[in-house]
Amino acid sequence: MTKTKISRRDFTLSGVAAAATLAAPSVITAQSRTIRLGYVSATSGQRASFGVSDNWMVEQIARHLSGGVEIDGAQYDVEILARDNQSSFNRSAAIGSELILREGVDLLLLQDGDATVAIGEMSDINGVPTMTTMIPWQAWMFPRGSTPDQGFPWNFNFFWGVGDAMSTFTRIWDQVDTNRIVGDFYLDNPAGLAFANPDIGLPKFMDMAGYSRVPGGIYKFETDDFSAQVSAFRDADAQIVTGYGTPPNWTTFWNQAAQGGYSPEVCSFAGAFLFPEAINALGDRGDGMSTEVWWTPDMPFASSLTGQSARDIAEAWRTDTGRQWVQTMGYSHAPFEIGLQAVKIGGKDPAAIRDAMSQLTLDTMVGPVDFAGSPIRSVARTELAGGQWRTSSGAFEYELVVTENTLAPSVPVASQTVALSQL
Repeated sequence: MTKTKISRRDFTLSGVAAAATLAAPSVITAQSRTIRLGYVSATSGQRASFGVSDNWMVEQIARHLSGGVEIDGAQYDVEILARDNQSSFNRSAAIGSELILREGVDLLLLQDGDATVAIGEMSDINGVPTMTTMIPWQAWMFPRGSTPDQGFPWNFNFFWGVGDAMSTFTRIWDQVDTNRIVGDFYLDNPAGLAFANPDIGLPKFMDMAGYSRVPGGIYKFETDDFSAQVSAFRDADAQIVTGYGTPPNWTTFWNQAAQGGYSPEVCSFAGAFLFPEAINALGDRGDGMSTEVWWTPDMPFASSLTGQSARDIAEAWRTDTGRQWVQTMGYSHAPFEIGLQAVKIGGKDPAAIRDAMSQLTLDTMVGPVDFAGSPIRSVARTELAGGQWRTSSGAFEYELVVTENTLAPSVPVASQTVALSQL
């Protein structure tokens, strides 16, 4: 019986263990009947919330693949080399070098925005097919100097675009009676800069939708003083706050807003409101935060790999961990669906895997993924809804309620967005 090979070392590399692993000699034994998948995500560091379900998901995938996969009538083992990039760009580059040059992976799956930028060039140079997600396609494409008509030779990305999130935000705001004045500020990273871009980001969509802007600038992750933004937004009577950042960034801002007497009616801060732990950390002041919705158990999608529905995955996570589902779960699962489908078509030939990816159309855990019909080379756009966190009468303190589904018509709307002062 063939089996998936996966070790504890593959799950976590940090501190001394990481240094020892990178320093140790590596001998790759030719295994013509083994498919080696490199999987990179952030399970520690400042973006650890984005990878909270990753180790669990890799275990589920490994268990499902314990019998291997069939390619052209032959049975192949699947070896998953999962790596934690510790939310570090430099660490991502080191991991990319390890997986490509030392481990000789057949395919890279990158579920982290910074990892895609750090490793993408490396995989293109070395001819390693690479599938990425969890980064808007503009933030994935433009920093590396490409364009929608060019794409990349070995890199592919499936996710929604900056404009999709921006237009979803303005439609959320349209549901609330405000003075249409918006204060915005953004984290200084690829996704944050894409959101802040005046030509493709929130400023453009705010203007198109008839909202006035009070710019709060770009900030570093380490920033612990948002008093300038609080004062500017309060003095301009900005009844809406938006932008991009991590949960700790928002928590600091939100606490200082309370201290400064600033009480907006709508808060839609991309990134920060994705996860229940971040909302729970705000206490009573987490009620009513609105966010982009990538994936929910209510989506009518199923895995092309395991046959599980979105609800099945969420319930399995809750049973195993006792924790509330997280939006990134669908995007931890789907890379394996897409990657293995390409491998089943292309085998161990890198160019054949790449060509299979470029022509792939697949119904996945996150919905339809269509590279073949995409007008953006190397990109498949996925569905995106909008929602609001509300206090729950169930097992968890808050639940995410879908309030806007223009770009995700398959996701049912459960409620209208409600002003914070009305909650």
